[in-house]
Amino acid sequence: MAGKLYALGRWAARRRRWVVAGWLLLLAVVGGLGITLHGNLSTQFSVPGIEAQRATDLLKKEFPEAAGADARVVFAAPPGATLLSGKEQAAIASSLHNAASVPGVISVSDPVTGQTMSADHTIGFADVQFAKAAGEVPKSATDALISAMGPARDAGLTVEYDGSAMDPTVSVSGPAEIIGIVVAFLVLALALGSLVAAGLPMVTAFVGVAIGVLGVEFVAGFVQMTETATTLALMIGLAVGIDYALFLVSRHREQLACQGDDELDVQDSIGRATATAGSAVAFAGLTVIIALAALSATGIPFLTVMGLAAAFTVLLAVLVSLTLVPAVLAFAGERLRPRAKQRRSRSARPDSAGAWGLAWARMIIRRPVAALLVCLAALGTVALPVGHLRLGLPGSETQPVASTQHRGYDLLGQGLGPGYNATVTVAVDTARVPDAQRTALLDNLADTLRGDTGVAAVAPPVTNQAGTVSLLSVIPTTGPDDQATTDLVHRMRDNDKQAVTQAGGVMYVTGTTATAIDVSAKLADALPLFIAIITILAIVLLTIAFRSLLVPLKAVLGFLLSTAASLGFAVWVFQDGNLTDAFGVAAAAPVVAFLPVLLVGVLFGLAMDYEVFLISRMREHFEHTGDAREAVAHGVARSGRVVVAAALIMMVVFGGFIFTDDPVIKSIAFSLAFGVLFDAFVVRLTIVPAVMALLGHRAWWLPRWLDRVLPDVDIEGARLPAPTPTANTPATNPVRQLDHV
Repeated sequence: MAGKLYALGRWAARRRRWVVAGWLLLLAVVGGLGITLHGNLSTQFSVPGIEAQRATDLLKKEFPEAAGADARVVFAAPPGATLLSGKEQAAIASSLHNAASVPGVISVSDPVTGQTMSADHTIGFADVQFAKAAGEVPKSATDALISAMGPARDAGLTVEYDGSAMDPTVSVSGPAEIIGIVVAFLVLALALGSLVAAGLPMVTAFVGVAIGVLGVEFVAGFVQMTETATTLALMIGLAVGIDYALFLVSRHREQLACQGDDELDVQDSIGRATATAGSAVAFAGLTVIIALAALSATGIPFLTVMGLAAAFTVLLAVLVSLTLVPAVLAFAGERLRPRAKQRRSRSARPDSAGAWGLAWARMIIRRPVAALLVCLAALGTVALPVGHLRLGLPGSETQPVASTQHRGYDLLGQGLGPGYNATVTVAVDTARVPDAQRTALLDNLADTLRGDTGVAAVAPPVTNQAGTVSLLSVIPTTGPDDQATTDLVHRMRDNDKQAVTQAGGVMYVTGTTATAIDVSAKLADALPLFIAIITILAIVLLTIAFRSLLVPLKAVLGFLLSTAASLGFAVWVFQDGNLTDAFGVAAAAPVVAFLPVLLVGVLFGLAMDYEVFLISRMREHFEHTGDAREAVAHGVARSGRVVVAAALIMMVVFGGFIFTDDPVIKSIAFSLAFGVLFDAFVVRLTIVPAVMALLGHRAWWLPRWLDRVLPDVDIEGARLPAPTPTANTPATNPVRQLDHV
C-alpha cells in the first residue's frame, strides 16, 4: 500500500497542473449542478414502520386534508383586555379571515368557537391547516400567513407562530463559524511554523468540502434529505479535510527539515509523505467512512442518507489529501523547507518541536498505572449522567428564546397548560366498521380517553368525507418531554385500542409527541447492533494495519470510554440543564434521539484518526529498533504535536457550530467537540501511551496463523525505495528548480 501511495504522490507532484485543473473542473461541474439543480431540504424526520408513521401514511391516502403541514397561531391579549373584548375579538376574526385566503390553506380554526382559550380568555390559539406537507409549503405562503395577522398585531395583541409549517430554516453561516475557521488557521500556523504551510490544508479542505456539500445539495433533488444532513457533511468534511492535509504537510516538512546525507529532494519527500502519512490517512478515512455508512444498518432512511452524505465528504477529503495536496506541495516547492536553524539529521533525537511530547510520553511511561487510573476515574465521572439518559426529538422549547416558536410554546403552557404543547392525535380507520356503529364507537373511545387521569381534554372527532377515517385530538395533562406523557401514549396503545380492534377498526396513536416517542424507541433498539457492526469492522481494519490483536482492542475500548464521557456531558448540559447560558441552550429537554447513534458513528471514525497516526509512528519505530517502550516515546514525540493540532482544529470547527440556533446541530456539534477533547487528550495522548507501556512487546503480538492470513499493507513504508538526496547545489529560484517535477 505504501509503495502504491508513494507512486501516486510522485505522480501528483509531476502532474501537478493537471491534478489541480482536474479538481477545479470537478468543483465547477458539481458546483453548477448543486447551485442550479439543488433539491428542497426537509426539517421533518420520518421513520417507516413505526405506528406514528403508519398513521401518517394512512392520512395521506384517505384523509389528505388532515395530513398536510399545520401552523399554530398563538394570540395573547394586551394588559387589561381579553380575547373576547370587542376590538380584540374583531381583530382576531379579521386576521383569521385573511389567513383563510393564503394560498395553500384549506382550513382555519377559531379560538372562540373552538374554545381553545385559557380560562381567563387572555391566551388562545388557532390552527391553520395547509394542503401540502411541511417541506413543500413555500416560504411565500408562511410569509403571507404572518402578514395576514396584521390586524391582530395592530390591535395590540401578541402573535406568535408554531407548527410544522413554521419550522425555522437551518442556518450555519455566522460569526462563530468564521471565528472557528480563523482559529483553525492560527493553530495550523503554530503547528507547522509557516503561514504558507498553514494555508495549504485550508485551501485543499475547502475544495473537498465545497464539492461534497454541493454534491449533496444536488442529490437532494432526487432523495429526501434533511437540512441536518448537509450541515453534518459540512462539519465532518471541513474537520477531516483540514486534519488529513495537516498530517501530510507536517510529515513533508519534517522530512524536508533533514540535512546532510538525509536531506531529501522535494519530489521524493512528497512521495514519502504520501506513502507514510497518506497510508494513515487512507486507513483513518476508511474507518470514518465505514462508521458513517454503517448508519444505514439502523434501517432509518433519514439517518442512512445523513451518514452516506457525510461519508461522501470524508471520501473526498481522503482523495484530496492523496492527490491534490501532493500537487499543491509540489507548487510550493522549496518554500516549505524549514530554515537552516530548524533543520536536523533524521537520525537525531526528536527536536525541540517534539520535546514536550517526548517529556509527556516519558512521564506517562514512568507512572503508567497512576496515569491510567486517573484518566479512567475522570472519564467515568463525566460519563455518569448517561445512566438517566432520555431520548426525544427537539420541540419548540429548544428553539432560541427569542424565536417565535419558543415564545409561542411558553404562552401556550402559561395560558392553557403544558399538555397543549404535547397534543396526541388518535387516528381511527373505520372502513370495516358498519356505518351504524361508527358514531357510537368514536363516542365510546372519546369517553374512555377522557377517563384517563393523564388526559386533560379530548376534542370532538373530525372525519373524512368518506366517513372511513376519524381523528381525535387528545390533550395530556403533562408536557411533551414528561415521562408521564410517554406513559400515556403507551397506555393508549396497550389498552384503549382493544375496543376499536374488536369492532373491526384500526386505531393509531400519532402526532409530533407520539412520533418522537416512536423514533426514540427505534433508535435505542438499533444502537447495540450499530456499535457491534462498526466495532467488528474497525478491529479487522486495525488488525490488518498494525498486525496486532491487543492494539485494536485497546483502541475500541478507549473509544467507548470517550464516547460515554461525551454523551454523559451532553446529558448533563442539554437534559439536566447545566451551563445552559454558556452554550446558548434554550431549555432543558431530552437528548436528540439520533444523537447517540450519530455520535458513535462519527466519533469512532475521528478517534481512529488519532489512533492510526499515533500507533503508526510507534509501529514504525518498533519495526526499526525492536524497543517497545522507546517506540511509545518516539510515537508521541513525533506525532503528539500534530495530533494536538488536529484535535484543536476539530474542536474549533465543531465548536463554531455549537452557537447556531438549530438545537439539533447545536447538540451534535457540542458532543463532537467535547468527544474529540476527551478522546484526543485523555484517551489517545494519555491512556494509550500508558497501556502501550504496560503491554510492552506484547502489544505487537499476533498469532502466526493469523499473520500468514492477513495481507501485509506496509502502512509504515518499510519497503519504500531508498531516499533520493537533494542536489548539493542550491537553486537560485525554488519554483524553477521544480519545473522538472
